[in-house]
Amino acid sequence: MTNSDPQSLPTTIPRTAVPGGITDPVASARAELKAALAAIEIKGNFPRRIEKASERGILRARTFARRNPVGAAAAVVGVAATVGGLVWVIARAVSR
Repeated sequence: MTNSDPQSLPTTIPRTAVPGGITDPVASARAELKAALAAIEIKGNFPRRIEKASERGILRARTFARRNPVGAAAAVVGVAATVGGLVWVIARAVSR
């Protein structure tokens, strides 16, 4: 079997997709509404999206640190220096 075989394709569809082959107009409208509401929920749920993005970032950072520990240490030092410099500039501007 190759990847182009219809049998190797996934049988489940995403929650935001409307299944094909629905002939009843009422069932079709319900399926479209269900898919639209699922898409709105996915796009509008910012805390969940932020959580997933932060998990992906943490995973990438850990992978980078395992592969290149010296580079990761340099990145940490660079970020710390940048944040420290930014705090110093803001504190100095506020104190004047």
